[in-house]
Amino acid sequence: MPLYKTIQFNTTTQILVWKITESYQELFESVVVNPTNLIRLSKMKSELHQRAFLSVRRLFQEIGHTDLDLHYDAYGKPHIKGENHISITHSHEFSAIIISNEIVGIDMELQRDKIMRIADKFVAEEFQYLDQNNKEEYIKKLTVIWGAKEAIFKIRNEKGISFKDHIKVQSFGLEDIKGSAQLHFNNHAKDFDIHFEKIENFTLVYAFEH
Repeated sequence: MPLYKTIQFNTTTQILVWKITESYQELFESVVVNPTNLIRLSKMKSELHQRAFLSVRRLFQEIGHTDLDLHYDAYGKPHIKGENHISITHSHEFSAIIISNEIVGIDMELQRDKIMRIADKFVAEEFQYLDQNNKEEYIKKLTVIWGAKEAIFKIRNEKGISFKDHIKVQSFGLEDIKGSAQLHFNNHAKDFDIHFEKIENFTLVYAFEH
């Protein structure tokens, strides 16, 4: 399908979301893929992952770029020629990118019961404000927390960062659609603003480093 949603966050930040309904062939024929990424694409065992990979290239085209403009630095962070900061995410039938003059990260996650079983792997102090008796809210807030920590990790992308031990998301309300978080790692502290919203049964989260 065409572009699912565009969010103009501010004058220098834009988020684009794609819902992946096309076949692999339809997507492949509609984008340019550089030789290195063609090899990556051919080695992906899941067609869902292949389609997600290609849909991100469709998003690049929406902002006037192709895969030829993309490169990854030594830390594995993506960069697009002519843009200051970019971050990429995909989950099941959705993909999204954020482009900004600010330092940003993005993540999108499916809201599902499974996250309750793994909560203790990425949540620590946040348990103090989570209501485990309210299942629906608990799942939604856990998904925001996971997405925020993933987005922050994409920004910093330093080996050894633990979601549970090093990144803390402050108490927030789902109606707030924003919050704050901190990263404490290697004797350094960084603050982040986080923003989130529900898209169908997914949660989209993006973070800005102060």
